[in-house]
Amino acid sequence: MAKTPRLLPTNPRLFRAQVLRSERATPSMHRVTITGDDLHEFAYMGFDHWFRLFLPLPHQDEFRLPELDGTKWWPPFLAIPEDVRPHCANYTVAAFRRATPATAAEMDIDFVVHTNADGELDGRAALWACAARPGDRLAILDQGCIFDCPDDATEVLVVAEETGLPGVVGIAASLPRDAVGHIIQEVPTAADVRELDAPAGVTVTWIVRDDARGAHDGHAVPGAAALEELRRHTPADDRGYAFVVGESRLATEGRRHLHRAGLPKSRITFSGFWKHEARETVDA
Repeated sequence: MAKTPRLLPTNPRLFRAQVLRSERATPSMHRVTITGDDLHEFAYMGFDHWFRLFLPLPHQDEFRLPELDGTKWWPPFLAIPEDVRPHCANYTVAAFRRATPATAAEMDIDFVVHTNADGELDGRAALWACAARPGDRLAILDQGCIFDCPDDATEVLVVAEETGLPGVVGIAASLPRDAVGHIIQEVPTAADVRELDAPAGVTVTWIVRDDARGAHDGHAVPGAAALEELRRHTPADDRGYAFVVGESRLATEGRRHLHRAGLPKSRITFSGFWKHEARETVDA
């Protein structure tokens, strides 16, 4: 979905940073806290504020990344020789703490902990995060928000599986306190459930997938249970707003259901971050 100018950062610049802390936040999420000399200038917008994350390759002793223009970053990024080109992935701010006279600005980044069929940690970003140590280098390119609720929305519906959880946390906390609606959040285990700072009028439904039941259980496919719950929801009218993100089928089928139920496409933001079928054979 095309982004509107008001959702873009005023200055989509590159920030170089380093790791402060790295710890397992929940069974399915690993949190890396970062800081940087100019991170206090990061104009955090709340909601699902996201960024391009640049990580050094495993064989690199030092992190090398040329300055990138935030609005035209892709061509110069591709111009970097492939053997030294950093890994790039999209992530959402899990939390941002502004600088104080006594402390530097800090940002939390939550990484979903994937495992392969052998139970081994999978995915370049997750491997980096779980092995990250204080002082490790990285860079982030500010990209703004995707969540775009109209001012006249009568209700808000937010649906995601665990890859969308950091954004859902930010959206819940950033919604006007008089907002009404529903959040449907799917997670792999009961221990991944957390308290959301949602307005009193927004109902939160947690769905525990329970991956221990195995891949033969349909609900073990990320997003399937959230989609099933979403299909029970009928928009109150055509002036609501929906935000559906995560696994590709959840996003596309969720949008299709809501549109058929009467919600205009212009009032549905959807984004498929990844495909379950692809992860079965491709390292994410």
